[in-house]
Amino acid sequence: MASILQEKSKEFALQIIKVCNEIRKNKRESVLTNQLIRSGTSIGANVREAMYAHGKADFIAKLQIALKECSESEYWLELLIESGYYEDSAILERCVEIKKLLISSINTAKNNQK
Repeated sequence: MASILQEKSKEFALQIIKVCNEIRKNKRESVLTNQLIRSGTSIGANVREAMYAHGKADFIAKLQIALKECSESEYWLELLIESGYYEDSAILERCVEIKKLLISSINTAKNNQK
């Protein structure tokens, strides 16, 4: 059974693909969207990898990588929104929500490691 983090990060990846395709089609922008599609889809991939980690330290490391990718995605989304390439800030709010879930999961895992 998938965790909330797995579900939300996969939904986010699918939304990122749609957003990037829309921006490429309507605004002919590819530099920022190429970066965003890489980081935005990587979050879920790292969360999925964490589920099969080799121990608690590996689990935490995978989630920390996902957090880094999430933070990077947040940056690219901010640039796209603030530059006028994309107007719907709901995707940015979803990114921040996932970031909070990742931070919480990492902190819980670290506390359980002690």
